[in-house]
Amino acid sequence: MSDSTGAPRDDQPNDPLSEILRQLGIPTGPGGQMDLNQLMARLQQQMGAFSQQTSEGSGVNWERTRHAARQVAASLGPDPSTTSQQQREVADAERLANLWLDEACDFGELPRGAAALSRAEWIEQTMPAWEKMTEPIVSNIASAMGNMMGGQMGQMPAELGAFGAMMQPMLRQAAGAMYSMQLAQAIAKLSTQVVTGSETGFHLMEQARASILPTNVAAFSEGLEVADQDVLLYLLLRETARQRLFHQVGWLAPQMLAMVEHYAREITIDASALESAIDIDDMGEMTPEKMQQISEKLQGNLFEPTQTAEQVEILGRLETVLALVEGWVDEVVAQATARWMPNSSQLAEAVRRRRAAGGPAEEVLKSLVGLELRPRRVRDAANLWAALTADRGVGGRDAVWQHPDMMPTADDLDDPLGYVSGESTRPEADDLDAELAKLLEQEGRSGEES
Repeated sequence: MSDSTGAPRDDQPNDPLSEILRQLGIPTGPGGQMDLNQLMARLQQQMGAFSQQTSEGSGVNWERTRHAARQVAASLGPDPSTTSQQQREVADAERLANLWLDEACDFGELPRGAAALSRAEWIEQTMPAWEKMTEPIVSNIASAMGNMMGGQMGQMPAELGAFGAMMQPMLRQAAGAMYSMQLAQAIAKLSTQVVTGSETGFHLMEQARASILPTNVAAFSEGLEVADQDVLLYLLLRETARQRLFHQVGWLAPQMLAMVEHYAREITIDASALESAIDIDDMGEMTPEKMQQISEKLQGNLFEPTQTAEQVEILGRLETVLALVEGWVDEVVAQATARWMPNSSQLAEAVRRRRAAGGPAEEVLKSLVGLELRPRRVRDAANLWAALTADRGVGGRDAVWQHPDMMPTADDLDDPLGYVSGESTRPEADDLDAELAKLLEQEGRSGEES
């Protein structure tokens, strides 16, 4: 028997099945009996709260995430649209930058001219890259939620074993909704910090094009006592050099993204933090608003702090690649500005201080992917590239980028002269190299299909 509200009387034994279904918001009759049609209708109602415009792969509502990121960015400060005057200034600076870079590197001009972007435009243009980077995280959160709920459902009769499978789509969408707010906040914050499209060191833009954010450049320029035109030119030199590198070295950007994705797949979600944030009794009322509240509770507590041996190796390789990219940019821009920009050393030092304090990519990658990444050896990499320039010239230096097997390793950064002379010993390819090669091959096939 039950009282007028339908809740079990205190003097009745609490049937496990009835209790589990009650927690999920599904009413039952005597003995835990239920109407399967009613069950399906309830599940469809739950999934409908998250399913509109939701990616089948990640479970994240990317339209909502993009909109939320723009709203958060707008709340962090003014984000005026770029003016025609700013676009002309960028175009003029790019013409000069290209003239200088043609002498300092062996990679030609980009197919499209540079662009001045607002923060909102940067968010729009980088969102596809964030989607690829974070999809493994959502899968891990959904699995952790499924395991947590599986423990609650362990007392279900065998004939209801398929119930867990029926819940998986809802769990995936719930995980996506929960994570999307963290994603939106992190991307929004990053949009207020980056001065150029690829300052993170990753190729986040879909097009091979230099881009710069005038609002953020103005903040960077404060206190430097350098003319605004020189700051714009210097930052555009760095951005254009980096974009030339990504455009001409076809394997580089996909391999960096593959390493981040591989690292993300190995992440362990902190189950205790998840359980403390999600009350199983509230699963019947799991609205997008409640998922946002849960996401806020989990800020900074989502990932297990312990890294696997494989993650440590991936992290080391990724730090080395980032250091090589940024070190190459440092060397190329130093060569390009040596004769023409007397205050370039002052601007280079400002960039180094900014990087030492923690680059824009560092905080966002830790928040989104649990990846504590810092290219500690950029100066060592710049010295190696400078030694290569002195020994082989610009063409010989840049020819190293032709294939990943030719690239310097972390050990080579310790012995740049040995690398230049060809006397350094290089390790053979291992299982991780094979896995990354497979990911790159898959990336190439998907690009051809699209």
